Amino acid sequence: MPEGHTVHRIARTFASLYAGQVLRVSSPQGRFADGAAVLSGRRLVASEAWGKQLFLGFEPADVSDAEVTRATSASDLLWLRIHLGLYGAWTFAGAPDAPEVAHAIGAPRKRIGERETTAPTGGGSTSGGAWVVPEPRGQVRVRLLGDHAVADLTGPTACEVITPEEKGAVEARLGPDPIRDDGDVEAFVARVGRSRVTIAQQLMDQSVISGAGNIYRAEVLFRAGVDPLRPGRDVPAAVLRAIWDDLVVLMRDGADRGAIVTTRPEDRGSRQARPPQQERPPGAGGRTRQNTDGTPGAVPSDEAFYVYHRDGLPCRLCGTPVLVKELAGRNLFWCETCQT
Repeated sequence: MPEGHTVHRIARTFASLYAGQVLRVSSPQGRFADGAAVLSGRRLVASEAWGKQLFLGFEPADVSDAEVTRATSASDLLWLRIHLGLYGAWTFAGAPDAPEVAHAIGAPRKRIGERETTAPTGGGSTSGGAWVVPEPRGQVRVRLLGDHAVADLTGPTACEVITPEEKGAVEARLGPDPIRDDGDVEAFVARVGRSRVTIAQQLMDQSVISGAGNIYRAEVLFRAGVDPLRPGRDVPAAVLRAIWDDLVVLMRDGADRGAIVTTRPEDRGSRQARPPQQERPPGAGGRTRQNTDGTPGAVPSDEAFYVYHRDGLPCRLCGTPVLVKELAGRNLFWCETCQT
């Protein structure tokens, strides 16, 4: 499932490609035909992410330019709510003059980690100087076609048209999002601090904090030196605020670069510190790849994390083998020496 920084990148992509445009909305698969009919011919005026939820706001096409810029809580605004879940993905294609964006964001992931693929020419083809929109591929739930780009959605967990009031109700159930400017650190501290549930489980609870997934959970707890199995109410408030502040930096960086990198520069490239006898044992987790490999200035994917999917390998700081256990249905990775 994509972590929150990925959904924020998708929101930015829609803003770049479609802001202010009247879109043709269809459902090639047919499962969203009624919703597509409601939205088609409306103007996209808002593109927001809250944790792992994407909200696309549509105004009637006949409103004035001044009205397009008014508050997005207007009664005639409709929202398309998308949650990608485990299998959802957006695929984009554009004319040669379209802004450069990722070609595909989301599942399926054949390697571990957050991935995007970029189409060198934006996709589609030209005929007689005109852009030819590509045919849908796979079971496309929703297709959004604008002036010079098309976006196809496949396999989402949630896909529905909602009112501003219904959008507010969804957001009320979500915890604060570290990427958003309105993220409330004190709400996060209060929710964690009143529960006996482990801090590791709470960081994965979208009603406690929105957008953090298994990678950010493991990495931010390592960086804070916090035992992931410690009850939330036993973690000092100052430490919880430091965890939040670290997530703000890490997740916003992930949204900017399109990949998760949590290691500090001084902790990378220290392979010589690994004793030969501490190579990855048989059966240990596979190598984690991200789409940054090979790009200028990128952090190699096998140096991007401290503990996530590094079970059996020596900790980058102390050399103790990284541990893994199942917790609430998800694998948890940590160093028992550095996280006491």
